[in-house]
Amino acid sequence: MQGLEKVILGDTKIEVSRLCFGSLTMTPFQANLSVKEGGYLIKYAYEKGINFLDTAEIYDNYSYIKEALKGIKRENYVISTKTYAYTEEMAKNSLELALKELGTDYIDIFMLHEQESVHTIRGHYDAIKYFIKAKEQGKIRAIGISTHKVAGAQGVKTYPEIEIIHPIVNKKGIGIHDGSIEDMLDELNDLKLMGKGIYAMKPLGGGHLIKDAESAFNFVREIPYIDSIAIGMQSRDEIDANIELLENGFISENLKVKIKKKNRRLSVADYCLGCGNCESRCQQSGIKVIDNMAVPNENCILCGYCATVCPEFCIKVI
Repeated sequence: MQGLEKVILGDTKIEVSRLCFGSLTMTPFQANLSVKEGGYLIKYAYEKGINFLDTAEIYDNYSYIKEALKGIKRENYVISTKTYAYTEEMAKNSLELALKELGTDYIDIFMLHEQESVHTIRGHYDAIKYFIKAKEQGKIRAIGISTHKVAGAQGVKTYPEIEIIHPIVNKKGIGIHDGSIEDMLDELNDLKLMGKGIYAMKPLGGGHLIKDAESAFNFVREIPYIDSIAIGMQSRDEIDANIELLENGFISENLKVKIKKKNRRLSVADYCLGCGNCESRCQQSGIKVIDNMAVPNENCILCGYCATVCPEFCIKVI
């Protein structure tokens, strides 16, 4: 493994690369890579110095990671996953599923997914209680939350047992529901002073900032209290380009030609039933049913979560 810069996540003892492999983009909801292809990319990134990966139960990609771990020493790799569990039983089931499908004895970081505020965290606290027990048993190394809201970051302040936060951070605040990027950064600065680990998501605003990738990435890269940056990668060239961005602040012309960065978009097949599951699932108001057809709009951040509830599997990020 090459020497990509490493940091410790807050007051934990977990050492991670400053670049985190966002693994949603390789799944059937987006690039639809095979398990072998996905596993190869994770291992390729690891050999380039990326020892940190972000996933979630909803991504349905544990098999990709398990494939990659065949060629990686488990103790050298950091896996963060997320769950929507809100009871102890649900949390137990989520952890057991992750351990089984990843083929591992422990998860480095287990997070509550998309927490909106201190009230949401309180409502899901039974799951946290189970994770605290699992941590004592050595099955989890750290507990965290992901959030798209400033109020979610504020909520972490109330709970010392929440050690790591995974928030939206990009220069235009795209995807932040309840405030500006400045509001979010104020909260994150406070959390860093409290010893929380912070790894950012959506540095390119879900693809909206991809034409300005260097400037957008550098905005997040230069924030001193952001430990690591999670970004989706679905090819060797994208991995190499993101490493260049982290290390140098720019992408070489040779790689720019290779990756031919394009604006990804949400595609809805013409056999859409207009059932409304996607509209109900989207927290960004990024897709609406119009004339019995799901129609994405400018609020979409290409998270792909709507695709996970489509009964006909007709929604994909392409």
